[in-house]
Formats: sequence, C-alpha cells, structure tokens
Amino acid sequence: MLAKKALQLCSWQRTKLLRASMIPVSTFEFASAMSSMEEPLGLDKLPSMSTIDRIQRFSSGACRSSGDELGMGHCFIDGRNCSSSNSCEDESEYTRDTFPWRRHTRGLANGESFMRRTRSTGVSHVANGSIRHSRNFSDYQNDAQSRNKDVRGRANKFLKDIPAFVKIVEVGPRDGLQNEKTIVPTDIKIELIRRLVASGLPVVEATSFVSPKWVPQLADARDVMKAVHSLEGSKLPVLTPNLKGFEAAVAAGAKEVAVFASASESFSKSNINCSIEESIARYRVVTQAAKEHSIPVRGYVSCVVGCPVEGPISPAKVAFVAKALHDMGCYEISLGDTIGVGTPGTVVPMLEAVMAVVPVEKLAVHFHDTYGQSLPNILVSLQMGISTVDSSVAGLGGCPYAKGATGNVATEDVVYMLNGLGVKTNVDLAKLLAAGDFISKQLGRAPVSKAAVALSRAVADASKI
Repeated sequence: MLAKKALQLCSWQRTKLLRASMIPVSTFEFASAMSSMEEPLGLDKLPSMSTIDRIQRFSSGACRSSGDELGMGHCFIDGRNCSSSNSCEDESEYTRDTFPWRRHTRGLANGESFMRRTRSTGVSHVANGSIRHSRNFSDYQNDAQSRNKDVRGRANKFLKDIPAFVKIVEVGPRDGLQNEKTIVPTDIKIELIRRLVASGLPVVEATSFVSPKWVPQLADARDVMKAVHSLEGSKLPVLTPNLKGFEAAVAAGAKEVAVFASASESFSKSNINCSIEESIARYRVVTQAAKEHSIPVRGYVSCVVGCPVEGPISPAKVAFVAKALHDMGCYEISLGDTIGVGTPGTVVPMLEAVMAVVPVEKLAVHFHDTYGQSLPNILVSLQMGISTVDSSVAGLGGCPYAKGATGNVATEDVVYMLNGLGVKTNVDLAKLLAAGDFISKQLGRAPVSKAAVALSRAVADASKI
C-alpha cells in the first residue's frame, strides 16, 4: 500500500524529496521525450530523517538561489523562508559544495521537455530550443567581493575623519550639580571628583567661582578646590565669570580657568546680566590676568543652536563670539547647545561657520540631551574633525537660566559609543560607572545614562546564572 502511494507522487513532491536527499541533479538525466510523471521515485531513494535534519539545521546554502532564479521570489525549505538575496546565512562548517543539489523553480507542462546538466563552469538550461547560461559560483564570489568593497568604501567615507583619540572634559561636578535644588555636601563633591579623576578622565571641571546668591549649590567652591587642587592625573579647571572670581580661584589653588559667553543677546543678559559685547570686554580682562599668572583659559559659547528666548541662533553669531574668545587667548572653545535643541542638521552648519574662523583642533562640543540628540550630534562633530567632547557623569546637569533644559549627555554613554568606534579615551568605563552610581545614590535617583542602566542590568542578570 505504501509503495502504491509512493508511485502516485506528483512532480513537485518528488522534486522536494530529491532536494532533501542531497543527490546531485547531475546524477539524474531526463530524456527529452520523457514526462515528469513517467519515472517515480523508489522507496530506496527516500532520504533518512537525520539527513533532512542536517540540511535544515546546518546547510549554509540551503536557501541560496542560483543565477537564473534571481527575482523568482522566495524559497521555502521545511518552514524556512528567506528571499533570493542570499540573506539566509547559517554559521556552519558546511559549504555550498557540501549540498550541490539545486531546486526546481519552473513547472513542466504536458509535452514540455527539458534537459538540465551541471558543469564545472556553471549551469546551462535548454528549454524549447533556447539556451540560457546562469552565472557560476565564482561570479557570485566576485559580486560579493565587489559589494563588500563598496560597503567598506562607504564605511571609510563616514568614519575616516573620526579622530583616533578623543579628549573628554567631565563637567559633572560643576555644570552637572549647579542645577540641583538640594545642596550636595562638600565632602560628597570632593569624593566625586576623586572618583572621576581615578577613572582616567583627563579633564574634570571642579567647580565655579560665582556669587553664591546666583548659584547656591557652588558656594563651597573654595573648600572644594583646596581639597582637590593637588590631585594628579587630570586637569581641574574652574569657571570664573569675572576678575573677582578669577582671583578667588587662583587663591584656592586653581591652575586653569574657564570663561563663558553667549551667542544669544537675551540669554547673555539673563545669565550673566550683561550684553555680548560687555561680556567679551569683561573676559579680556580675565584672560589678560591669566596670562600674567601663566594660567590657561578655556572659553565657552552657550546657545550655539537655539535660545529659550530668541529661538534659533544664526551660525554667524556663534562664529563671531567664538572668534572673539579665540583672539583674546582662549586655548580651546567649547560650543554648547545649552537647551539641547540641536540636531545634526543644525549642528553641521554651526560648526562650518565656526571652523571658518577658529582652527578645528581648538574646538570642543558640549551638548545637552533634552531631545535625545546628543550622541548623533557628537558623532557628526567627530566626523567633522572635532576631538574634544564635554559630558557629565550620570547625565547630571541642566541650566538654571534655561527652562526645560535637561542634563548634559552622559559621560558613560559617550565613552561606550567611542569604545564601539574604536576611539581611545583612556577612560576606565567600570570606574566611571561606579562614580555615576555613587553620585546618583547621593542624589536619590537612578542614573540617566542608558549605558549605565543597561550594563548594570547585564551584570545583575549574569550574577543569577
């Protein structure tokens, strides 16, 4: 009874069994006058279950179509579905030559004859007197190599200008904490700075010598600076908005200072209570005093993309302020998207304008992550040649004079991305994560850093195994 049923198998059924049996097509010769139903498959040729399993599980070329079958849609092998674009790739020791059979994709009408044979150089098909030559396997290899070369070319195009080393300027102890409503104890700030320095960060902005009336959180700037100024391994700049602040910083042991101006007239008046021109004149006095003490000065430009009052900011205004800071002697200019509205589409023209008047090696970027655009903005900045990035541990930050602005981009996220790009930072990510966890617990909240959250979960899951 079973043999009788086997004799009644139709053409497509026999073809499927042939395919699964791993018997090369070349071993079967079909006479030109023979119908596809004339010679049934014998039971002795039925494949074993183990053979079918091996094909399903291990064949790297099981779903790979031959040259004449391009555009024929999908192939189906026992529940597996993959397109004819060779997208089905199983990692295995088996190769294409392991299973040299090919699938039948064209049905045979009554009276239609065909001859099919395999050759070492390819496959020829003769149907109704027409001859079609499919490309052989070496052609596919050449095409794949060509496509891979194109992909590598595109990758090189996007990544070739990214610097091999990126300097990270950690601003958490100053820009990160200044917006916290609850006063952080001085000893906690000191411990945070020590942990950040120990993680390998080359620059850690320690505090700001501003009026306690304006920023109560940093009223202990003198005590913090006296405790950390002798730490080795990192530069510890402090923010000094005027000559009085500069003198206080030097007295506390500061060896590097920073000044800040805005590209927005409205923001300048609300933040430091003077116009852009007045702020530039004020900082000339500070930079001159710094030169006399051989103290390097870093410059900040805020609102480089948008302002909470004026809206979008012209790149020309940013370039004007950046050039003024550079001309007065600032060794580095950090371009800050204070309210975090920038995207690569607005960051690129801004950088182009600034790079036209300030050397790119003297520029840094400083992004807030209000709209989740910081990492894309940093990446496009790196592609344009920027090699210094400001960030804040655990994503701390905000601006007391810019409503709605959230924290800076998290240092952990920046380091994670740079590690993935193969860019050196000399930062120990594990120690950095520990520092972020430390300050987050002190503030009573979870880290904002996505990398920190994901990595902590991974560690927790691994500990359960």
